[in-house]
Amino acid sequence: MRPLGETALQMVKVTSFVQRYPHDGQPASQPTEAYLGYDDKNLYAVFVCFDEPGKVRARMSRREDIFEDDTVEVMLDTFHDRRRAYAFQTTPLGVQWDAIWTEAPHEDSTGNMTNFDSSFDTVWDSKGMLTNQGYVVWMAIPFKSLRFSPARQQEWGIILYRGILRENEDDFWPPISQRLEGRLAQAATANGLEGISPGRNMQFNPYGLLRSFRALDTHNPTPFFSSSAADFRGGMDSKFILHDNLVLDVTANPDFSQVESDQPQITVNQRFAVFFPEKRPFFMENLDYFKTPIDLVFTRQIGDPQFGARLTGKMGPYSIGVLASDDRGPGEIVPDNDPRSGDRATFAIGRISRDIFGQSSLGLIYTDWEFPGASAFNRIGGADGRFKLNPHWTSMFQMVESSTQSQLGKYQAGPASRAETAYAGANVDYDLAYNDISPGFTTNAGFVNRVDIRDMKNNFDYRFRPKSGPLLSWGPTVYTDNVWAHDGTRLDTYYNPALTFFLKGQSYLNFSPYTNFRERLRPSDFPALPQDQDFHEHNSAIVFATNYLSQVNLQGYYQWGDGVNFVPPANHAPVLDRADSANLTLSFRPLTALKIDNLYLFNRLRDRNSNAAVFNNHIVRSRWNWQFTRQLSLRVILQYTTTLANSTFTSLPTSKQFNADFLITYLVHPGTAIYVGYNSDLQNLNHDLLVDPSTGSIARTRDSYINDSRQFFVKVSYLFRF
Repeated sequence: MRPLGETALQMVKVTSFVQRYPHDGQPASQPTEAYLGYDDKNLYAVFVCFDEPGKVRARMSRREDIFEDDTVEVMLDTFHDRRRAYAFQTTPLGVQWDAIWTEAPHEDSTGNMTNFDSSFDTVWDSKGMLTNQGYVVWMAIPFKSLRFSPARQQEWGIILYRGILRENEDDFWPPISQRLEGRLAQAATANGLEGISPGRNMQFNPYGLLRSFRALDTHNPTPFFSSSAADFRGGMDSKFILHDNLVLDVTANPDFSQVESDQPQITVNQRFAVFFPEKRPFFMENLDYFKTPIDLVFTRQIGDPQFGARLTGKMGPYSIGVLASDDRGPGEIVPDNDPRSGDRATFAIGRISRDIFGQSSLGLIYTDWEFPGASAFNRIGGADGRFKLNPHWTSMFQMVESSTQSQLGKYQAGPASRAETAYAGANVDYDLAYNDISPGFTTNAGFVNRVDIRDMKNNFDYRFRPKSGPLLSWGPTVYTDNVWAHDGTRLDTYYNPALTFFLKGQSYLNFSPYTNFRERLRPSDFPALPQDQDFHEHNSAIVFATNYLSQVNLQGYYQWGDGVNFVPPANHAPVLDRADSANLTLSFRPLTALKIDNLYLFNRLRDRNSNAAVFNNHIVRSRWNWQFTRQLSLRVILQYTTTLANSTFTSLPTSKQFNADFLITYLVHPGTAIYVGYNSDLQNLNHDLLVDPSTGSIARTRDSYINDSRQFFVKVSYLFRF
């Protein structure tokens, strides 16, 4: 097996893939041949992957749902700065996933650290087929979809990857050792790319959304239903490439991504705000240019923009990011008779970073939120840096200052800082982080859900790596977190030792036998407390997952022990209770093209003395996706959420909600698609929409439901590239 055709005759052949995991430095268990070439429009890659046909994992699935299949990938460091790279990955059937890799890891929506930003979407082509010797994948990546320097002679970093799922095996060319921190410093250098350019191309991506809806409107003191038989919304995202390596994006009425839905999370009895990731395409692209150690750019804070513009790119050693947008949200959430009704806020964000030394950088950031209707503002400025000290150690820092005038006329200001150092090796990983967030610090453009803290975190991992057998690695993890207020008061002390086992078949087990957590609450946190109160909590947890069977993916989590009741009855102080929480995910494929994802979240609090329930929170979600072809799919999501509350112990009302979501998608490529959808929501709300004066919200009933929101929509978008 090898590629044919005129371009194929000039392709470079690559072999000798090497394992990174599970056996670092050992030859790949299955042979792989890759062929690389280009013409004036595209970079081409062909992977010839030898394997036993019956063992290859390959299913027809929606775009970006690839991680239960074998995959191959091309990573391109187009500026060869060893800091940022494009990643193009596909399955044996050609299902695509793309992302931006950055050497500086960041926290994803689940709280885990990752180097990939999968919000990046672009146009490229891929095909794949199974053979009697394994499978073959063909990829064509247009230069229009990449950004690189305008030099005639290009020099790029390149990494090729193959994943063999059943063996938990990651194979790379050139060898990418887990003994060293990062990937791009270990990349091969691709020379000989001449006379190529993305061109000063322009892209226009208009969309139109026609919907019929009926929804509950609660922005006025008296709730009411609003409806429309035919409501039209349209907008357009535009892209202009300047000097090959700068991108100007302009949007009018940006797409609100009605086709995406948030993953369910437990929000009941949470002391701090819960993070929900951005879903809107305009704001997701090139967000890595704005990432800093402190999360100062969280674009979901821009509630309802009408216009926006973003300039991103790289000029020599400088990376540049500028974002500006209005926001109609603040003027829409207040009652119609409020003087601020109809007013809008503005966001302006600027970020510049300069490469220094090998893989280090220094940067500046400024964010500005203004709401003239209330004479309110929030401004933040500061500096940050990342330093690659040697192949194992990295360090980073950030120092910023905020200045804020609230809508109530209160002024406050304060600094925030973060410092972190990390070690990465074959057996040992260590991370030490320090956060200092002053009481007066505020960010309206970012996500910082706790202030007035000095926080020291340590995380130590040691992994034993057996040379053979089903056990791939195992070892202890110790995580500690100590938090103080700025007046010296000890707030939190958290100590969590754990033991983790990784096995073949994408299986793992993690056990935390004894987590020790001391949490101090103050009258400033909860006015019902007469004085500072210390809560001493002990918990145990177990986490497991397996994808040993190709048709079934099972993940589970259970934690038991103590928990604080942060939502006691009115005028009562928080108390320490018994707590249980669980998370169970079961995904299976009864047919090759049908994937069923089932999720159950459970959170329970019980009174320590009587063992009576304080509340039981359940979330059950089932998502069915039929992928008829790579372009055409049908998705159904059914979700039931309930909180069964005991008014003796909590101020929470008993709430019940059922949501149904149906969507037909025809996706040609990112930017060109047709969606037809229907969603409906039922809640146990009072039929007369009477407001409960104790909560200010619509009163809840015991068993009956009303349909508080439903809509049918058709959405069309088309990408023009010149």
